[in-house]
Amino acid sequence: MYFESREEAGIKLAVQLFDTYRYENCAVVSLTDGGVIVGEQIASALHSVLTMLLVEKIEIPGEHMSFGAISQNGSFSYNSSISEGEMDEYTNEYHGYLEEQKRESFQKINRLLGDGGLIDRDMLRDHVVILVSDGMSSSAELDAAMDFLRPIRLQKLVIATPVASVEAVDRLHMIADELHILDVKDNYLGTDHYYNQNVIPSHEETVAKINKIVLNWR
Repeated sequence: MYFESREEAGIKLAVQLFDTYRYENCAVVSLTDGGVIVGEQIASALHSVLTMLLVEKIEIPGEHMSFGAISQNGSFSYNSSISEGEMDEYTNEYHGYLEEQKRESFQKINRLLGDGGLIDRDMLRDHVVILVSDGMSSSAELDAAMDFLRPIRLQKLVIATPVASVEAVDRLHMIADELHILDVKDNYLGTDHYYNQNVIPSHEETVAKINKIVLNWR
């Protein structure tokens, strides 16, 4: 399945979620700037808040997979789809690289947080959290997000994404109460591949969307 835009995909997901969650205490939480475009459509339809959890994925050099991801509280989560033995090998081989990437990624997150968009744990407590992305290719970002969300008492965790890999879906079944995925790919070719329009707003524009979401409730 291909989509004209992230807005179109978000509207399709909002239709699926509307009947169940329109009058519930929901918070839409995006994992990416592109996911905010998707999440904006859902939050507008459900009259819910929209925010963003900053997660930076760290790639293994020369491989189409990641070590894991670091979240805005500074915690690093290893990619759970990689075996313990393989991860030990990668960590030993790329130890210096990994530590440097952790530092750079956390510094990047802190710079972005300086522009706003810091997630409020109290805003999520006892709410239905709808975790949104424009595409989920691996479990790395999900594991980092779960490390951040785990201490928070949630009513329910719902995952909504237009497209996901088989690997990501396998992980999602283990951590989420409910899934809304429009298409699952055996061979995930990169998130942009599944959209005809690929104009992603700057982080400043993303923060503006988050701050204005209440004005756009439908």
